[in-house]
Amino acid sequence: MERFEVKRGIIKSMNGNAGLAKLATEFFNDVEVNSDGVFTASFAILTSVTAEYTSDGKLQVDVEQMKGEDLSDFLSQDGGREKAMQSRSRWSNFLDQATGYSAKQRGDKAKEQAKKFSKARSAIKMAHKSIEMSSTVTQETIDKAHEMIAELEKMMEEGTAPSEGRVKKLNDLL
Repeated sequence: MERFEVKRGIIKSMNGNAGLAKLATEFFNDVEVNSDGVFTASFAILTSVTAEYTSDGKLQVDVEQMKGEDLSDFLSQDGGREKAMQSRSRWSNFLDQATGYSAKQRGDKAKEQAKKFSKARSAIKMAHKSIEMSSTVTQETIDKAHEMIAELEKMMEEGTAPSEGRVKKLNDLL
């Protein structure tokens, strides 16, 4: 499962998941939409594509691709390699339109998110270490730090990148 940043205004202009499913019909075959507007489709080597816009404004996709012997058999068929290339192209074009970002921009956004997660993890480690080593930190400060750490960890578990401000507050506390 992957989550992609979506350019501001795209979800609204596409009418949410209904528009996303309509967009999917331009790129994939056998598009089926459930009552929540989540679609499932396929095309060539992409045996299953499931996608939806989440409540926090991200595009969440789950893609299954042919592997192993199935993929080898598919590629050895007449036009198999061309269809495989076409499926990758369709996938990329779908993501371009569904997110409003190019492949390079999506990669940059993913790096940004990863950096935020990394900074948060580092701040949590440093906070634990500071609490452990310091003898002057009050119990009130320790409790506040544990509260902030729990908040950051919850955000990270949910897949939400903690803001720099929250991480900075934890660092500044200790």
